[in-house]
Amino acid sequence: MPALICGSLAFDTITVFPGRFAQQLLPEQLHILNVSFLVPELRREFGGCAGNIAYSLAQLGGAPLVMAATGPDGAEYIERIRGWGASTDLIKVVEGSYTAQAIIITDADNNQITAFHPGAMQSAHLTAVPQRADIAVAIVAPDGRDAMLQHAEQLARAKVPFIFDPGQGLPMFDGAELKHFVDLATWVTVNDYEARLLTDRTGLSLEALSRSHLKGVIVTLASEGCDLWQDGACTRIAGVAATAVIDPTGCGDAFRAALLYGIEKGWPLARSVALGNQLGALKIASRGGQNHVLDRLALGV
Repeated sequence: MPALICGSLAFDTITVFPGRFAQQLLPEQLHILNVSFLVPELRREFGGCAGNIAYSLAQLGGAPLVMAATGPDGAEYIERIRGWGASTDLIKVVEGSYTAQAIIITDADNNQITAFHPGAMQSAHLTAVPQRADIAVAIVAPDGRDAMLQHAEQLARAKVPFIFDPGQGLPMFDGAELKHFVDLATWVTVNDYEARLLTDRTGLSLEALSRSHLKGVIVTLASEGCDLWQDGACTRIAGVAATAVIDPTGCGDAFRAALLYGIEKGWPLARSVALGNQLGALKIASRGGQNHVLDRLALGV
């Protein structure tokens, strides 16, 4: 059964700064910041949360159904998604707009600075969640603000269980809006920084969130693994050592693909999280969000 992926499709321009941001940024001069990073390495990748999640989910053997918006310059991307055997029926092409663009600088410590142009993503709300009985699970990933709000409401009305994954879109919402997302969602997944922001804005602890109707609150911790909160208790799911640390872009999206796959299969959430840790370790050894190759036999799926 398909998993509906509501989120962005974007082109990522990824550059590598061979030094460390911390050595270039002077704390006492931040009020007059004027800094330039020499980036000898540059490449352009297919990206965006929805595209990255769908890429890994298709390799796992899932059935991604992407709901997103592109500009006319996204035709190659749409063909790429079709090449995975995934449906593109819910991808809207917005005339007069560019496909969303992310310009990323990564330093030697894998810290990132990103500039993001939303482009067509700002029209993603014009496509509504379809009335289909075969959608098993969904995710509301970073997207246009209106799209995230409306798609969460539409999924809840359709009684489709979904993961709320605010990601880098979290700062767009105030505490009341974030509480509403949580009320509508079935699971919440955030990284450790986003978890602090979510709890600060809502006034709810991770323990309190996990004691609500939610079936799980998942907090990713990079190489340390993941904290899984259920019924007020926290379980640390150990990380997986990467064979190489090349590029963190898209690691969280690979993790979320594993969550969707396991949930659709009816696995215990801890097993889905453990698979997510495996995928994150595999992804970080490849450049870009859609160049890693998954071996289903080796992964046990």
